[in-house]
Amino acid sequence: MSKVTKISQQNFADEVKSHPGKVLVDFYADWCGPCKMVAPVLEQLAAQDDSIKIVKVDADDAPELMQEYGIRGIPTLLLFNNGEKVATKVGAVPLAQLKTFVDQA
Repeated sequence: MSKVTKISQQNFADEVKSHPGKVLVDFYADWCGPCKMVAPVLEQLAAQDDSIKIVKVDADDAPELMQEYGIRGIPTLLLFNNGEKVATKVGAVPLAQLKTFVDQA
């Protein structure tokens, strides 16, 4: 079973902004090749690190969020800590880079 939850623009505030602690948000699309590459890496991270909540948002269904966070390319990963955006990473990344990205914030 997947530990990465798909959320929508409608429940973004509840799932991300009001969550205590770290939340990694993956903005993706089903037609995006690099997004498909990053999905299993996110699953690996979710399985290894219980201290972070990982969610996915379909970029095609979330134009307001895309605009709000200035997202121009996907996959884009946004890291939130206690509801505040603390870091952004664009593009597919290997697990080691993803861990470093999450740990540094």
